[in-house]
Amino acid sequence: MNHLSSMDAVFLHSESAEQPMHVASLNVLTLPEGYQGDFYEDVKQQMAQRLHLAAVFTRKLAPMPFDLTDPVWVTDHEVDIEHHVRHVQLPKPGSNRQLQQLIGRLHSTLLDRSRPLWEMVIIDGLKTGEVALYIKAHHASIDGQAGVAVGRALFDLQPTGRVIKPPRHKLGREIQLGVAEMASAALRNAALKYVKLLKLMPSMARAAVSLVTAKDESGQRRLKLKLSGLTKIELAPRTPLNVAITNQRSFAGRTVPVAEVKQIAQGLDVSFNDVVMGTVAGALRRYLRESDELPAKSMNAGVPVSLRDANDASNNNQVSMILADLATNEADPVQRLRRIHDSSTRNKDRLGQFRSAIPTDFPVFGAPWLVSGLAAMYGRSRLANWMPPIFNLVISNVAGIPTQLYFAGAKVVSYYPVSIVTHGNALNVTVQSYNGRLDYGLVACRKALPDLNDLGDHVLAEHRALLALAQQRQQEQASTALVPVVKPAARPARTAAAKPKPGKPAKAALAAPPAKPSRRTTSGGRKASQAAVRQATTS
Repeated sequence: MNHLSSMDAVFLHSESAEQPMHVASLNVLTLPEGYQGDFYEDVKQQMAQRLHLAAVFTRKLAPMPFDLTDPVWVTDHEVDIEHHVRHVQLPKPGSNRQLQQLIGRLHSTLLDRSRPLWEMVIIDGLKTGEVALYIKAHHASIDGQAGVAVGRALFDLQPTGRVIKPPRHKLGREIQLGVAEMASAALRNAALKYVKLLKLMPSMARAAVSLVTAKDESGQRRLKLKLSGLTKIELAPRTPLNVAITNQRSFAGRTVPVAEVKQIAQGLDVSFNDVVMGTVAGALRRYLRESDELPAKSMNAGVPVSLRDANDASNNNQVSMILADLATNEADPVQRLRRIHDSSTRNKDRLGQFRSAIPTDFPVFGAPWLVSGLAAMYGRSRLANWMPPIFNLVISNVAGIPTQLYFAGAKVVSYYPVSIVTHGNALNVTVQSYNGRLDYGLVACRKALPDLNDLGDHVLAEHRALLALAQQRQQEQASTALVPVVKPAARPARTAAAKPKPGKPAKAALAAPPAKPSRRTTSGGRKASQAAVRQATTS
């Protein structure tokens, strides 16, 4: 029996038919040359051998008595592979647009809570001859970073796969606990949460003090914020994205080379994440201007930030969120990127001041019915249609895998993330890098954004525009570096002692005029500089 953390439980209890809380990925696969087998059957066989590699595949929820506290994870020793691994065939012609529409429909349905919270769908019928893999898992069981670890358990580095050791035989199995045992376990877990919270109190207090004070020249702390500034919250403008959502989803996937994103970041002197947010911001600006719905005030994004330690591979959620200014009211793309960079850097620094003091596990009495009731009231009352949003959308960058992967012998071509939209935020843009490519996964409420593919096209257009600006900036810098700088010869001071002696030339006459750079030297320097630029932009 393993207790959910409070953050995991929030994802579980806030779920509704209109707001599914699972995350997913879409992979396009190339079958081995000359393959004549049944890929669906091969996948079922491989999954049956690898269920024990990740806890998400074998654990399910067991509710606590009277729902007075969060449910617990228990092991399911009889996972039904036929239920979890499914097969779908696309109708002809099997276009990429049809595949994306199918992903939107698959992403709209809830997971069965009586079973382990994951599903896998093998999709064939693509006109390219490729096969697609769609796999989803509940966010209560996994976050983005833990999802990468699950992917490493599923995928191989070689098409021949790897030898998987069978699970170790354990004596006995979990027995069905009674009401008294589960109630006592819930009380112990709640007590542990209170202890953790009390231990965090000193860190939380120090973080609060550091936010409102600063050291002066004498080393004494002084108040740096007015009391009114502590309660001031900068709300986002209302847009078509900030509405109550339905249970219908749309999906659009787009791809750009990682090397080009790095080139933009280097050429315009910003970070990789800044380029992603700048690309999305420019795409939103283009999209909303088409319908004359671009707000005069700048939009902002909620950006998830992992609180997980580097060596922590647990399958739970350890995440917070910062706000980032998208500068959508700025017409100049370079200035827009600069504002995004400044905003992200400032907010990350603020989060770093109290990151270790943020509780990820806190006690809430009656959380199942309390959080579920509040979430249901918020959704059914359609409050999101008129309440001012805190942020307009979510933009997330999931750590990816830089090497080629294989699944059941098939080559993995793409790795599109498919994330969550919520009431008040009808659009989510998540990116993941994989083997030299950056895959954008755009997910939206289909009622709010029926033309999501247009926004996806704007993402590609904005990426190309930023790439052209970065290349132009690098060419200008390279040209400036090639211009020879010639210092004028210093004139000798004219004094009485500087008169030349008879029969000897003056010192000034001995100074030769500055030599002009030869054409060969200039050409060679230009080639060397261009080679250096090429090496820097591709690194």
